[in-house]
Amino acid sequence: MALLGNILWFVFGGFVMGLGWWLAGLIALISIIGIPWAKACFVIGRFAFFPFGYEAMSRRDLNLKGDIGTSAFGTLGNILWLIFFGWWLAIGHIMAAIGLFIIIIGIPFGIQHLKLAVMALFPIGQTIVPKDMAQAARQRNAQAYFDNLKNK
Repeated sequence: MALLGNILWFVFGGFVMGLGWWLAGLIALISIIGIPWAKACFVIGRFAFFPFGYEAMSRRDLNLKGDIGTSAFGTLGNILWLIFFGWWLAIGHIMAAIGLFIIIIGIPFGIQHLKLAVMALFPIGQTIVPKDMAQAARQRNAQAYFDNLKNK
């Protein structure tokens, strides 16, 4: 089902959307100061090409360790991104989702736009993983949390 959704998504707008995110990433990369946001744009662009069967997840939750994108610098980068770009990009994805929710066949595609809207708000420190990998990481984290509680 995810394969069919990704093919339809790619043909009917995902290709253009992904290229748009990658173009934004190139512009950010050229500006030098925008390099942290460029990486986020490339990640979102890849997600925009084929969103079905994947989800955004914090790299800290996935790897059980922090990095610069999941630190205070990542938070600062996300705040700046939200103020200057994220808010407007998320509104665009939300409006597209609302338009797709009007027809029944568009509901799965609207859900993908909502996933992209969330990612557009705070992209730094996030990565895209298959849904089963995200579920396994959440289960591993929950087990580690409960094991830690038992040992106290």
